[in-house]
Amino acid sequence: MESHDKLLKAIRQQLSGTSLIDEIAGILNISYDAAHRRISQKSKFSMEEAIILCNHYGLSMDRLFTASGKVIVEKTAEIRSLEDMETYLKQSAKNISGFAAMEGAKMYYSAKDLPLFYTVGGTLISKFKLYVWLNLLSGSQQQEAFEQFTVTRSLAEYGEALHNVYHALEVHEIWNDTTINSSLQQVHYYFKAGLLSLQNAMLLLNDLDAILHTAEDRCCNGTGSYHLYYNELLILNNNVLITAEKQQALFVPYTMLGYFITNDDATCANALSFFKQQVKNSMTLNSSGTRDRKIFFNRAAQKIALYRQRMQNENEMGF
Repeated sequence: MESHDKLLKAIRQQLSGTSLIDEIAGILNISYDAAHRRISQKSKFSMEEAIILCNHYGLSMDRLFTASGKVIVEKTAEIRSLEDMETYLKQSAKNISGFAAMEGAKMYYSAKDLPLFYTVGGTLISKFKLYVWLNLLSGSQQQEAFEQFTVTRSLAEYGEALHNVYHALEVHEIWNDTTINSSLQQVHYYFKAGLLSLQNAMLLLNDLDAILHTAEDRCCNGTGSYHLYYNELLILNNNVLITAEKQQALFVPYTMLGYFITNDDATCANALSFFKQQVKNSMTLNSSGTRDRKIFFNRAAQKIALYRQRMQNENEMGF
């Protein structure tokens, strides 16, 4: 009954003058007598009930129910279809929106690739990213051309919702010179494979240019909720940490869009410490001189220009 005791103790610490029995009965939608039996330990909480209580009170199941050195993780849903992608975007927006409403909420993002928040929200690049992700995650050997790919209204709406939730947070992103590379390589790959027209390839590169301009503008003219750092020492890994005064969550990638999620206090604290160390060893693009900021963004813009010229040359030569 040790875990049962820990859960009840953690709940009691959050109550102030409220009947524990009434609380449990209301949250679990059970009778007063059933709640009394659980509190007096004449019966146990089911696993489902324990999860409901932990979610309601923002309690870490890792800290309550696991041995030292072990953590409990959630896993994002696997993506094999448009319907799976809808579920993924909807759940991602839900996960983050809960933090956006909390006091002092911050997101830290180690951007190995462009954060997906930049590539959802109704633009051509958002449609292209969905096309790429579904092609790579579905396991299908047959690929339709990008021009034949369609996005459902609900999928677009969930992407827009995720985009909006991201903008409601204080964000700290760490980029380096490779952050834009995979997006450029994806555009080039599908163009070379004959699955993307030159016209749309050029428009996608324009969208990537626009993303850079938006990031630079937010660095210069933001409200203090957006912080961008340049780190040339570390290989970034797409880890995401969201912290607030009473809760935190660490998202660790295991596939392209698949993440393990943990709320373990010690793990999140260590991740926060590591993120802060990365930030300390990075150049702050918000407050750095215009010259340093321009050098960083110009390097990325030059890569886009090189890919634009490369694909135009390959199209003319029939490659």
